[in-house]
Amino acid sequence: MSFLLADIGGTNTRCAVTHSEGKVEKIQSFRNSEFSNPETLLGTYLHSLAVGQRPDQAMLAVAAPIRGDAVNMINIDWQFSVRSLQNQLSLQRLHLLNDFEALARALPEFNDDDLLKIGAGAAETDKPKAVLGPGTGLGVAALIPVSSGWQAISGEGGHVSLPPANQEEARIILRVQEQYGHCSAERLLSGPGLSLLHSISHESEIVPAEEIGRLAMQGDRQANASLELFFQLLGSVAANLALTFGAFGGIYIGGGIIPKHADQFAKSGFRERFEAKGRYGDYLRSIATYLIVADYPTLTGLAACARDSVSTSN
Repeated sequence: MSFLLADIGGTNTRCAVTHSEGKVEKIQSFRNSEFSNPETLLGTYLHSLAVGQRPDQAMLAVAAPIRGDAVNMINIDWQFSVRSLQNQLSLQRLHLLNDFEALARALPEFNDDDLLKIGAGAAETDKPKAVLGPGTGLGVAALIPVSSGWQAISGEGGHVSLPPANQEEARIILRVQEQYGHCSAERLLSGPGLSLLHSISHESEIVPAEEIGRLAMQGDRQANASLELFFQLLGSVAANLALTFGAFGGIYIGGGIIPKHADQFAKSGFRERFEAKGRYGDYLRSIATYLIVADYPTLTGLAACARDSVSTSN
């Protein structure tokens, strides 16, 4: 039994194949902007495989709320029907998950080389874990131990209101509220969010997130200040997530932005902000935080989900 795996984000899609033992093979990456819809993109990948290698089932992770047959992606103008997609790709079965739901399922699969520990704390075995990560948007999910193994909990936690920790953050958030009516965490903790944060902080034109990252690596003072503020705001949101789920199994940072700046992130005020919760400082100091540095971590989670589905059906 084989599965098509696909991590369908707002900017890129990563495809692979797995079999019942869970090994991820034949990985290819695609730019979404080169395709008019996910059906065409996934069909292109499947047609690149030899006929005898094409899977008859699919486990797909999508950067969108999953609520029935109709899927509307938030950060790219793609809409599709799950049933129609299954038929167009000639699949016997198609399983659809939120992308961070799949990433959450990957957490128990990681080894030490896949993670960079940030600060103190220790992850407790068989305790809730949670993951969040800025990329095109801000994904959030949790993983809860159950009698049969693990249960991922997805939601739209990236759209919670972003809390300020000081007057400068309050000023920035007020500016965002004046422009958009609401300042969600994703509004500032994402690729477009980093651009907006940098613009408001320094009263400058909008600069692409990739350029801010490049400037920071070259030692640009303003770009580094923007990244530092970005990391600290992420610490506030991560702490709220840890408190909400009692995540003594650890908080994990994923997404496409932070791993590119792993050294700066490790030295940043992220962990200090994570622990800055007054009476619950000691509670949070006991919780481990990690940066996910594994290659294709969401595909790892999808492969684990495929393996789980085979075990359940047997």
